[in-house]
Amino acid sequence: MTTENADKIKHDIRKTYGAIATSATSGASDTGAPLSCCSGAAPAVELLSKMMGYSEADLVQVPQPANMGLGCGNPGVVASLVPGETVLDLGSGGGFDCFLAARVVGETGRVIGVDMTPEMIRLARKNAAETKSQNVEFRLGELENLPVADATIDVIMSNCVINLSPEKQKIFQEAFRVLKPGGRLAISDVVAIQPLPEHFKTDPDLVCGCVGGAELVENVETMLKYGGFADISIELAGQGQDLVGQWFPGRKAEDYVRPAMIRAVKPFG
Repeated sequence: MTTENADKIKHDIRKTYGAIATSATSGASDTGAPLSCCSGAAPAVELLSKMMGYSEADLVQVPQPANMGLGCGNPGVVASLVPGETVLDLGSGGGFDCFLAARVVGETGRVIGVDMTPEMIRLARKNAAETKSQNVEFRLGELENLPVADATIDVIMSNCVINLSPEKQKIFQEAFRVLKPGGRLAISDVVAIQPLPEHFKTDPDLVCGCVGGAELVENVETMLKYGGFADISIELAGQGQDLVGQWFPGRKAEDYVRPAMIRAVKPFG
């Protein structure tokens, strides 16, 4: 992929998610489409969130504007967070997963959200201020060049964001850089279970909607290994087909991509 094409994809994604953030409190994008991870035909955000694995308690613990139904799973379920850990959320959006993680790591822990969309950062910081969240911060930056120091993070989470990047290998290398030895990934993302049709890869709606940029499972595993990670596992979500089917009805996206939980560890030494 050329630099020009990669820049255009980032521009389109930033514009799409900027519009979602701006209209978060109204529940619709400026095109009139309801919010969802990936499409304009999703059911209610609460129903989507429950399909992703969030509990009723999760949904009432965070500011309502933080949950826009933009994920494809619940990375916090398998992150096995403990009090005192430092957590990094890649593509933090309105801060939903960050606020949930902050409750687990507690006052001795810390949560950092990074997002490349200024509107999302403003929304997340507003949510943090309203909830007086002292152990959460949000930084503007690209995942391919994280604004985070080396070996400072215990756990990296991400929810349906890495698939959007045309430079996934760079993201995994950056994740490896910022993790402490023994640090772990707990990423919910969309992966391809068979090669995508070419028109999927060039359709702006599908690319911005977590489908057109999905990589084959074996390619994701190879990128993680190349990035230095060990103990890699990629597990397809049990209800993933139903969830993807909500995003683009009639487009057969569920025949090609599924949400998956991606786990890996940065080795010691």
